[in-house]
Amino acid sequence: MSFSGEVKEELAKHISPARHCQIAELAALIHFCGQYGREKEGSYTLGFQSENEAVVRKGFTLLKKTYNIDVGTALSSQKLQGLLQKIGNPGEPVSRLLIKNTCCKRAFLRGAFLSVGSMSDPAKGYHLEFDCTDQEQAGQLKEVISFFEIESKIILRKKYHVVYLKEGEGIVELLNVCEAPISLMNLENLRILKEMRNSVNRRVNCETANIAKTVTAAARQVEDIRYLKLHYGFENLPENLREMAQIRLENPDLPLKELGAYFTPPIGKSGVNHRLRKLGELAEQCRGTVDR
Repeated sequence: MSFSGEVKEELAKHISPARHCQIAELAALIHFCGQYGREKEGSYTLGFQSENEAVVRKGFTLLKKTYNIDVGTALSSQKLQGLLQKIGNPGEPVSRLLIKNTCCKRAFLRGAFLSVGSMSDPAKGYHLEFDCTDQEQAGQLKEVISFFEIESKIILRKKYHVVYLKEGEGIVELLNVCEAPISLMNLENLRILKEMRNSVNRRVNCETANIAKTVTAAARQVEDIRYLKLHYGFENLPENLREMAQIRLENPDLPLKELGAYFTPPIGKSGVNHRLRKLGELAEQCRGTVDR
């Protein structure tokens, strides 16, 4: 099962103990994926259009708990209209009265994700979205999400107005708002693992770059010293530079700090670097003279 499917399975099992929250979630389900049809004998049926069986089960569970309507129950025109007046018609904005409480807003978002929400595999990237059929749906959903100080955006994709989140922190917060603690912990564990891997990779890349830089610098220093030995002569070097040149030739792979320990008395990394830089400058001057 996909991560998105796991989230929906968890949300589908969550039944709020408060009837007003149950109605708010039912209103979201009706709003985003509800449908009703007329039978031949003139009665009506109310249902939910979803590929996820858990979502359909949740819808009928809430219908039973809130309005005592069973699966497959035939409704008269009067009873259907009375129900829709309370919770709203499919596709129409949910009444603000039904989601005025913070807990009811949570329930509304839970129902919205069950109906039209989806989430990418967090191991590959962070992306959560709601595919709304019209702009009013998307606008109301974005407004409720922003109530919890979570940033979301809306884009038009084909015939859908998509409300989406791309930041891992915002997605974690939304799962918390929807009351999906297991999915939240799974996502957090994946985020921590990914951050650790990224941190290790950054450190390895940095160390690799430093090693490459050190090796390149050492090779250039050895090349300069060998050039000086051949075209300038060590005997013409000042004593401190002659000693430096000899130590570097004998230890071409050592870092600067360790090279300093070969001097008597030992010198620091900056002192070694200064002397090697002087040797490099002298080699460049010598090359210029030889070239002419």
